[in-house]
Amino acid sequence: MGYPDQRFDVNLSILFTELPLLERPAAAAAAGFTAVELWWPWIETPTPPQAELDALKKALDDAGTQLVGLNFYAGQLPGPDRGALSVPGTESDRFRANIEVAADFAASVGCTALNALYGNRVEGADPVVQDALALENLVLAARAADRTGAILLVETLNKPESPLYPLVSAPAAIEVVDKVNAATGLGNAKFLLDLYHLSMNGEELSQVIKAYAAKTGHVQIADNPGRGAPGTGTLPLERLLDELKDAGYAGWIGLEYKPGDRPSAESFDWLPASARAAG
Repeated sequence: MGYPDQRFDVNLSILFTELPLLERPAAAAAAGFTAVELWWPWIETPTPPQAELDALKKALDDAGTQLVGLNFYAGQLPGPDRGALSVPGTESDRFRANIEVAADFAASVGCTALNALYGNRVEGADPVVQDALALENLVLAARAADRTGAILLVETLNKPESPLYPLVSAPAAIEVVDKVNAATGLGNAKFLLDLYHLSMNGEELSQVIKAYAAKTGHVQIADNPGRGAPGTGTLPLERLLDELKDAGYAGWIGLEYKPGDRPSAESFDWLPASARAAG
């Protein structure tokens, strides 16, 4: 039990960001990791040139790293946006333009989890209209993911840092997951359980794990307060990950924390080098 008993991947959109994107897979590999995940790397466009997609695939392949999670286009992230799929108009159109591009890229690198951030509430837009648009777009995304053998993830964020994001509790995201699965009949929509975000919302983490482990498709961690590496805050992350495993979760644990003032490569001292490569 404990950290060495888990399968970790490194989120290259929050760690190793001191390096250009194409150098990050090799840096993660040099730190001992064999699995990585990414937010959508091209925040300005949902449809980057094929040459840029090919270059990222080559960087992942050359480093020997497996991409295990990828966000669909989510607007300015990092930045003010928290997704595009429920935002009427141009952003929804951009999300739709991205669906097949992201799914095809994921398939090309063997990535089987695609995260669809819901998007903020927009002033002047009826929340009912936004939610209907979201379900429509999530159904399209779930079908595209299923075509490539992937799951669709729906994530809870935290209200203090994302006050306009409507999914700020585990039950809120689970409700969306259930609606998508009911609409598609595919059953491939899953919960992205982020222990940092849930703790920021004041949720009882052990209860969330017991209630929703079976519907969880991916897990992300950072300590709280501070969103730093495990051990920099007060969350009992080692125990919570053991609880997840005991509840039947056997998937990836994404390291989505800020390295602080030190280089990313120096932020993994909490995890024995022997436990970094995914078996």
